[in-house]
Amino acid sequence: MGFWRLLEVASMPILQLLIISGLGATLATDYIKILPADARRYLNKVVFVAFTPSLTFASLARTVKLEDIISWWFMPVNIGLTFLVGTILGWIVIKLLKPKPHLEGLILASCAAGNLGNLPLIIVPAICAEEASPFGDRAICSRLGLSYVSFSMALGGFYIWTIGYHMIRSSAKKLEAQEALSKAIKEANNDVDADLRAQLIHNTNDPENPNNVQNGSGKAGRDQRNNNQDEGASFLSQTLEFLHTILEELLSPPIVGAIFGLIFGAITWLRNLLIGDKAPLRVIQDSIQLLGNGTIPCITLILGGNLIEGLRGKALVPKQIIIGIICVKFVFCPIIGIGVVQGAAELGLLPDDPLFLFVLMLQFTVPPAMNLGTIAQLFNVGEAECSMMFLWTYVAAAFALTIWSTVFMWILT
Repeated sequence: MGFWRLLEVASMPILQLLIISGLGATLATDYIKILPADARRYLNKVVFVAFTPSLTFASLARTVKLEDIISWWFMPVNIGLTFLVGTILGWIVIKLLKPKPHLEGLILASCAAGNLGNLPLIIVPAICAEEASPFGDRAICSRLGLSYVSFSMALGGFYIWTIGYHMIRSSAKKLEAQEALSKAIKEANNDVDADLRAQLIHNTNDPENPNNVQNGSGKAGRDQRNNNQDEGASFLSQTLEFLHTILEELLSPPIVGAIFGLIFGAITWLRNLLIGDKAPLRVIQDSIQLLGNGTIPCITLILGGNLIEGLRGKALVPKQIIIGIICVKFVFCPIIGIGVVQGAAELGLLPDDPLFLFVLMLQFTVPPAMNLGTIAQLFNVGEAECSMMFLWTYVAAAFALTIWSTVFMWILT
């Protein structure tokens, strides 16, 4: 099939995404005000608690079986590699550009955590539905594509709500530390007059001062030794707190929905309780499916509403950082992804299905996960900056995904 025909096939799902997100951006403008910031925040919470777990459970329970999970073992490895590659490249961007400390976690998460569920859920079935699709029969392609994407969405949710969640939470802690330090300095400046501050500076720089930290003695030295003892004593409590935090992250609603979806899909008798025209509890599956159907339109509308914040100029994100993220997500990651997937296929590690390989390559190419905006709003850190990053990365994604999807199909078919 010709390159230009494949380009036409790849452009259809991107146009759908642009139309719906454009509607969300319009509803969020000051002229209409149907999706203001507060409305998007509450809707985000509904999506997080109800819609996304329902969609994940319904898709996995219906389409993924135990033998599928076994044969697709490379997919979690592939997603782990996307996070590893994105984190390394994001770390390089941070070291080169030196952003504000509270933005470092957000930049890392944007480079590492791709939109592994919602965008492929739009792109892959839409490509399969095209008459000129290179992946064979449209019905079989849609069924297999939905299975691949559902599994990818579950695995991606696991990585996002653990690794990405931790990265953004680290940004929130840095922001809290900055605010606490600024508040302490402001209070100190109000309480200490200029002469006393000058005397304190003189004492600090005086090498003969016994309290000087540089001598390693006096009160400062004793305080340092006490701090070291306190740090050693609290190591166990810090370890327990870290394990408790990881457990909380693993029990977030999207991850719980994915876990139960895999369990019900893999165990035949549980699957038969919910799935099928004669299933005794099919009304539960139908209700969950109905609730999950609201996930994609709601998230895409929220995406458009959040992107409009980037146009309002409320966040000062240096253009070098945005360009760096775009280069990471849409230049280096796809090239590395082609090498990884093609190498794994040559070693016989992958099923003989071009559609499966296409989904693996697509995982290296998607823009930052929209769930990062939800996490940023949950922690109330970098919301405006996140919106600005999303605005330009998703504008770039409209072109990059179309081109790279065409290249992937051309390579595989």
